[in-house]
Amino acid sequence: MCCGRASMSIRLRLTLLYSLILALTLVAFSLIIYVTQAQASLNSSKKTLAVGAEYLIEGPLTHRPIGKMFKLPTPAKLGTFLQIRTLDGDVLNQSPQLDESLVLPLSEEALQAARRGETWVEITPVDSERLLIHNQPFTAEDGTPLILQMAGSLAGQDQNLNTLGQILSIGSLAAVIVAFGGGWLLAGLTLRPINRLRQTAQTIGTEQDFNRRVDHTGPNDEIGQLATTFNDMLAQLQAAYMQVEETLQAQRRLVADASHELRTPLTTLRGNIGLLQRQPPISGEDRTDILADMVDETERLMRLVNDLLVLARADAGRPLLQEPVALKPLLDDVYQQIKLLAPHRTIRYQPAANTTVVGNNDALKQVLLILLDNAFKHTPPEASVTLTTAVNNGHVTIKVADDGPGISPAHLPHIFDRFYRGDEARSGPGAGLGLAIANELTQAQQGTLTVQSQPGQGTTFILTLPSHHSEAELAM
Repeated sequence: MCCGRASMSIRLRLTLLYSLILALTLVAFSLIIYVTQAQASLNSSKKTLAVGAEYLIEGPLTHRPIGKMFKLPTPAKLGTFLQIRTLDGDVLNQSPQLDESLVLPLSEEALQAARRGETWVEITPVDSERLLIHNQPFTAEDGTPLILQMAGSLAGQDQNLNTLGQILSIGSLAAVIVAFGGGWLLAGLTLRPINRLRQTAQTIGTEQDFNRRVDHTGPNDEIGQLATTFNDMLAQLQAAYMQVEETLQAQRRLVADASHELRTPLTTLRGNIGLLQRQPPISGEDRTDILADMVDETERLMRLVNDLLVLARADAGRPLLQEPVALKPLLDDVYQQIKLLAPHRTIRYQPAANTTVVGNNDALKQVLLILLDNAFKHTPPEASVTLTTAVNNGHVTIKVADDGPGISPAHLPHIFDRFYRGDEARSGPGAGLGLAIANELTQAQQGTLTVQSQPGQGTTFILTLPSHHSEAELAM
C-alpha cells in the first residue's frame, strides 16, 4: 500500500465540489441564454426580411414592366441587399449595393423551392460575413414568375452574440473564482470544530490527558452533536482509563503482597530442608518437629494459593451461577461445620425459618465460613459469636456478631482490602485475604457486605442478599 501520496483535504474537496457544481450550472445557464438570444435575433431578422419582401412584392415590383431595368428601393428597414432572379436562376436586377462582382447566391434547394412556389430562407457566407437571404417567388405584372432575394447582414448580430458570450464567460469565470474563495473560507469556518477535535485528540494521544474537552460554542447542529459525542467519549475514556489505572495499581499491590506472603513460608521450608540435610544428621525428635512445621507451611501455601485463585477469578469477572438457595439448610450445615472446627467456642444460632435467597450455594457457604472463622481468630476464647437472619423489604440479612475487642475506626475503611491486617491481627494466622474474598463473592451474588464495630463493644458483619420472592417480582 502506498503511503507517500499526499491526500486531498476535506476542505479542498468540498470547495472543489461545489465550485464544480456552480461552474456546470453557470455553463448550462450561459448556453441557454446564448442559444435563446441567438435564436430570438435570427427569428427577428427572418421576420424583418419576410415583411420587407411582402411589401415589395405587393407594391413596386408587381407594377413595373419586367423587361425594363429599374432601380430597386433600398429602405433601411426593409433590408440591405435586393436581387431579382428568374426561375432559371438568371439575375435580372440588383440593388445599388450589389454589382457584377457581388451577386447574392442562390442554392439549388432554394431554386427548387421557388419553382414549387415556396419561400426559402438560408444563411450563406459572403465576403467573410454571413448573410441571411430570404428567397420568395412572385409573379410580375406581365405574368412572369420571378424570385425576389432579400438579404440582411448578420455581422451585427454575430458581434452582439460574441459580446454576450464573452460577458457570460468572463462573468461565469469570475463567479466561480469568487465562489471558490468564499467556499474555501466557509468550509474553513465549518470544519474548524472538526479541526479542534483533531487537535484535541492529538493532544490527548501525546499527553495522555483525558481531562481535556472540545470547546464548542456553536449551534447544536451536526458539528455540535459531533463535539458533544466526542466529549462524551472522552468522559467514558477517562473513566475507563482511571479504572484501568486503579486495577493496575491493585494488581501491583496484589503481586507485591502475594510475593511477601509467599516468601515467608518458602523461606521457612528452605531453612527446614537445610536442617534436614545437615551432617551429622539432627536428632529424630528435631526431625519430627521440622517435618510437622513443613506440613504446616505447605498447607499455608496451599490456602494462600487457593485464596489468590478465588480473587483472580473474581477479578476476571466470571459470573457465578445464581439460583434460589434455601437458607436454613445452608446455615445448619455451616453451623455444624464450624462447631467441628471450634468445638469449645460459644455460638448463638438463630436462623429464620422458610427463607430463600437468590445466590450461589457454595459461594454463600464460603462467605459465612470466612466471617465465622474471622470472628474466632480475633476474639478471646471466652467471647461468644452470634449467627442470626432476618427478612426486611424483600432482602435477607445475615449477621455474624461477636462481643470481642472490636475494630479501631482507623482500620474499618480498609477491612476488606486484600492482604490488609490491623496491627492487633498481624501476629495471628492468615494472610489478610479472607474478608476480601468474602466481599468479592458477596458482590458477585448481587449482595452487600458491611461491618459495624466499636472498640470494646464487639464487631458485627452484615451480609445482605435479595430474597427469592423479590427477585421473581422484579422479573415480572
